[in-house]
Amino acid sequence: MAIQPLADRIVLKVLEAKEVTKGGIVLPDTAKEKPQEGKVVAVGKGRMADNGHIVPLEVKAGDRVLFGKYSGTEITTTDGEELLIMKEEDVLAIVK
Repeated sequence: MAIQPLADRIVLKVLEAKEVTKGGIVLPDTAKEKPQEGKVVAVGKGRMADNGHIVPLEVKAGDRVLFGKYSGTEITTTDGEELLIMKEEDVLAIVK
C-alpha cells in the first residue's frame, strides 16, 4: 500500500531501538526507550506560505532523521508495516 502524505507531512519507518547498551548490557523489551530515529519513506509537496506559494520540505525520501520522542501518529499498513506520520516541524535533525 502506497501512502502519499499531504502538505508538510512526512511518512517515516521507525528504526529499531538498540538492544545492547555501550557497556554490553542486554535490554529487555520493557526497558527499551521509544526509538527516535527513522528513515523517511515519503514526503508531502510542502507547506503553504502566507503569500500563497508552496515552500518545499527540507527532508526527502531516503533521509535518516531524528524526531521528538512522542511525535507523530503511528499507523499500520495492510501489509503489516508500522509507519509514523508527522509534520516536518517535528523533525529535529537529518543524520548525515
